[in-house]
Amino acid sequence: MIPKRVDELTTFIVMDVLEEAQRMERAGIDVVHLEVGEPDFNVPECVSAAVCRAVKDGHTHYTHSLGMIELREAIAEYYGKCYGVSVHPEQVVVTSGTSPAMLNMFSVLLDKGSEVIISDPHYACYPNFIKFLEGVVVTVPVYEEDGFQYRPEAIREKITDTTRAILINSPSNPAGTVLSADRMQAISGLGPWIISDEIYHGLNYEGAEHTILEFTDHAFVLNGFSKLFAMTGLRLGYLIAPKEFVPALQKLQQNFFLAPNSVSQLAGIAALKEAGDDVARMRKTYDERRRFMIDRLREIGFGIPVEPTGAFYVFANAKHLSADSYQLAFDILAKAHVGVTPGIDFGRNGEGYLRFSYANSLENIREGLNRLENYVLSRRD
Repeated sequence: MIPKRVDELTTFIVMDVLEEAQRMERAGIDVVHLEVGEPDFNVPECVSAAVCRAVKDGHTHYTHSLGMIELREAIAEYYGKCYGVSVHPEQVVVTSGTSPAMLNMFSVLLDKGSEVIISDPHYACYPNFIKFLEGVVVTVPVYEEDGFQYRPEAIREKITDTTRAILINSPSNPAGTVLSADRMQAISGLGPWIISDEIYHGLNYEGAEHTILEFTDHAFVLNGFSKLFAMTGLRLGYLIAPKEFVPALQKLQQNFFLAPNSVSQLAGIAALKEAGDDVARMRKTYDERRRFMIDRLREIGFGIPVEPTGAFYVFANAKHLSADSYQLAFDILAKAHVGVTPGIDFGRNGEGYLRFSYANSLENIREGLNRLENYVLSRRD
């Protein structure tokens, strides 16, 4: 019998869409993938060279459980250079992807019944991490006309004696919008710990982005190398935590993960120190795709009142087509052969929306949206 805490986890619907699309592809059907949030770029050349060099030189053994000190120093230096904040290497816990960092972080933060405030819509996996560790999810609706940004006063209304943390994600998944500095500052003063998921930092196309550490040190920062450096398969993430939590985090690392991947850590050092030109090139390409996708989706009839300016997503209102985003997404896949993510994957307030990823070539995006337009037109016949 499967334990209740596992049985009650929800599936990650975008993966259901992807796996159905892959089944169709094995049957010979051409599918355009606009569902998955994975960069289509290969890793920067400096990263590739670092991986090969690490293996050749025999750097294939366990490292310190918190990660190589050289990488932790590079991460601290990176945050200082990008944001002007002081991070000590001893605050950095390197993990095999950002998901283990999240699991470790919630493990040291939550007791049974501890509440965590998250936005609705939100990254689909947040609630499952919290519930798995016997925490309680408290949602605050955010709306398209407000750029899917938190309103600090709405968060304040949800805070109770058992509120342990407020989770923010900017640039956000699924909306691709960026939380303003004023709102971040207001949220940072509400009292509970702030968890800032900064995995899409560096992928911001208009104005400045901010780390929560500019406003408070009463915070945890989640970040990694998958999105900005196109290193998804190398599975390298990190947590910046208050020093008093690090001994407990280290125990979790030692017992459950031993240490992060040695080769990936050396690749991460190369990325932070040498991949600036590659990142700039990828960012420029994403921005071209972003502007094309927004314009084209609006032409087709989707609602996008506030343009996304970060990550690589457009969260478009599709309520004129269906109130059931799950059924709509699979119907689009079956009939138009385009993979998109249903908004319900991201919470109740995401229902009626579709998330489109522009982490694909402009040629494929153009083809996918042409197919989508034909699908929409066919529904009117």
